[in-house]
Order: sequence, then C-alpha cells, then structure tokens
Amino acid sequence: MALSGPGIVFMGTPEFAVESLKAIVRDGYPVKGVVTSPDKPSGRGLQLHSSPVKIFALEHNIPVLQPLKLKDPDFLEDLRNWQADLQVIVAFRMLPEEVWSMPPMGTFNLHASLLPQYRGAAPINWAVMNGETKTGVTTFFLNHEIDKGSVIFQEKINIGPDDTAGDVHDRLMVIGADLVVKTIKGIASGKAGAVEQHLMENVTPLRLAPKLFKADCKIDWNRDPFSLVNFIRGLSPYPAAWTELITSGGDVLKVKIFFARQAAVTDAGQPGTVYTDNRNYLHVSTGAGRIAIERIQLEGKKQMNTTEFLHGFTVTHCRFQ
Repeated sequence: MALSGPGIVFMGTPEFAVESLKAIVRDGYPVKGVVTSPDKPSGRGLQLHSSPVKIFALEHNIPVLQPLKLKDPDFLEDLRNWQADLQVIVAFRMLPEEVWSMPPMGTFNLHASLLPQYRGAAPINWAVMNGETKTGVTTFFLNHEIDKGSVIFQEKINIGPDDTAGDVHDRLMVIGADLVVKTIKGIASGKAGAVEQHLMENVTPLRLAPKLFKADCKIDWNRDPFSLVNFIRGLSPYPAAWTELITSGGDVLKVKIFFARQAAVTDAGQPGTVYTDNRNYLHVSTGAGRIAIERIQLEGKKQMNTTEFLHGFTVTHCRFQ
C-alpha cells in the first residue's frame, strides 16, 4: 500500500503496543520512527533483550530511538528531525511537554479503560479485580495531567465472569489497535471529537488504577469468596495473586494462584483452612465460605491445574496464610 496521510512517530514498549503499530503500518500510514525503552538485561546470563515494539520496528525497517531520558537534548533533536505530524502513544512512559507538544496535530494516547474511569498504570487488572462487567479502550490527547486529556474515541467490551486480566488484555489489544487507526483517520480528516474529561466525571464514582506492587497482590483469606475470585483473576497471569502455604512440618512455601471459583460448599473453617481429597479438588476457607483453586504454582515449579498439583504434592494438614 502506498504510504499516505500524516507522518507518525509511534511510542510504546510491550506486546500490547505492537498490535497498534502493526495496524498503523498495515493501513499504510508513514511511520517516521519509533521510540521505545532501552534494551534490558534478562534471562540466564542477563543478555540484553529488545522490546517487542523495537523488534517489530526493525523487522519493518522503521528507525528506532531508545532514550534513557526523554528530556535529553540529543533525543529531542533527533525526534524533532523526524518532523512528525502526529504522535501515537501506547503503553509507554509519561511524556514531558517538550515531547507531547512537538507535532502540529498533537499527541494522543491509547488507554486500556473507559476514561475517566481507571486512570493509572494498571487499568485492566483493577477493572477485573473490582468485578466490573464492562471496560474498554480510550484514545485521548495528552496534556499536563496524567490520563486526563480530552477524550477522542472509546470502544467498549464485556468482561465475562471467568475472564482473567490476561483475557481482557488480549481483547483490548486488538480493539485498541483498531481504535488507534480510527483516531488517526479522525484527526487527519478533522472529524475527531475531543470531550474534556471533567464533563464525564459526574457519571459514576471514579475508580483509579494505581501501579501494583508485590504487597498489593498477597491474598487476604478473610475476604469473601466473590471478591477473592475477582482478585485472583484480576491479577492473572501477571503479576499474579500469591499466598503462603504452611506445610504439616511447618515449612512456608510461596504459592501463586491463577484461577479459582466460588465453591458450591458453603461451610468453612478458619480462613486459610484447606479441604481436599488429595486427588481432584482443593478448597480453601475464606471469610464467608470457600473457594475452589483451579490453577496454582509452587515457587520454582511450573503452573499447573489442581489435579496435576495434587498428584505431586500432598496438602493434608496444610493451610494457607
């Protein structure tokens, strides 16, 4: 396809952003360059690994910049030399004004929630953890405040009762890419709207989506089964809900739980008490009933379903804390 339309600089890092960049390239928009995170050491030997966005860009002969600091004069000069008409941001860092104000058509961001709800770094996780039945993606123009710029377009999806954050992530990644292309077309044609978020904030009480830390992901067995199941699926597969398993011998083992359901059995003992036949089911008491664990991972082991786990590990007289 012949390249036409506004010249674009794309900024993003993870796989979620690749789908949007792929859609921009597929629709024939000229991508002047890509800005992504610096290569990072990981894995055995701590070898340097490139971001998914960088890998895609290089495969398609798109120039790449990887600044350590977004206010670095050399980076700003290189960015300015690309002479972009429009900048598209998907899953990247907070930008200084020197960057987002540079292109004449502006800079817009794709956010994985229905703004103004779930502003913050982990919108997908928090929406599922809070038991939401709907979420979506939003494109908005960047301004001085984080996730508070004028909304351009939105697209909604349903969250099913068994959906994990990973399931929602994968669906939003695809519809988000389509929304990015729709937004570029709208801005280029002058038909894109821009609704200030403060006009939308009085619809329902606002919920935020702050960054998640390890301590935030620890399971509190005193919670009710419904909220615990949402908590677990909202953190699955990453960063993952975790707990400690106390063995009959008093050893403390770190465990991640990736999926659970409310158990049909309602009677329960002290929160964290284990009920199992050591073959097919693993129930745990909560503050008001039980949950049935279906996917679990012992530290240092692979993730497995409950049956696999019970074939290799006896949990009689164990408890969670």
